[in-house]
Amino acid sequence: MIVYVHGFNSSPASTKARQLGTRLAAMGMADRFRCPALPHRPADAIALLESGIRGVPPEHITLVGSSLGGYYSTWLAERHGVRAVLVNPAITPQLGLQAYLGEQRNLYTGEAYQLTRTHLDELSSLWVERPTRMDRYLLMVTTGDEVLDYREAVARYAGADQLVVQGSDHGFAEFEQYLDRVLRFAGIEAA
Repeated sequence: MIVYVHGFNSSPASTKARQLGTRLAAMGMADRFRCPALPHRPADAIALLESGIRGVPPEHITLVGSSLGGYYSTWLAERHGVRAVLVNPAITPQLGLQAYLGEQRNLYTGEAYQLTRTHLDELSSLWVERPTRMDRYLLMVTTGDEVLDYREAVARYAGADQLVVQGSDHGFAEFEQYLDRVLRFAGIEAA
């Protein structure tokens, strides 16, 4: 099972989520793809993600976490022993999102909410001091990420399989070109 974990103010309608879901469907594996719409509260998002993987053997799960979804995926990988593909992952969102406290709107659903200190506290509770078992991670970053410094991710996940794409952007416009690599990491041979 591949679980796409979308980022901050995103949704299952994000480009990368749709590309991955479409690719698996074309391979006759649509039933192996999940992309839940995550609540804006981190504690609720984690609870939803954990309920979706409960009862599935860890070796059968690969998370694909983008941005804030990469932060969530790291916590889940450490807690549940699953594999995680981290796409331009947020490293310290509990700090980075302080500048966004206040009114927020989901880019896809239009849902409005207040980003509060409670959100940041919940993110802090998900902090992983030092990721372990780097063979469990595939890091995919772009040097042109205008939101996050890719070098922080490269350093944090030193020892993991890493793909550093020159240029591009936070949305990782070239993600579709690397789907085969994501699938191989998940144990799926692309045709």
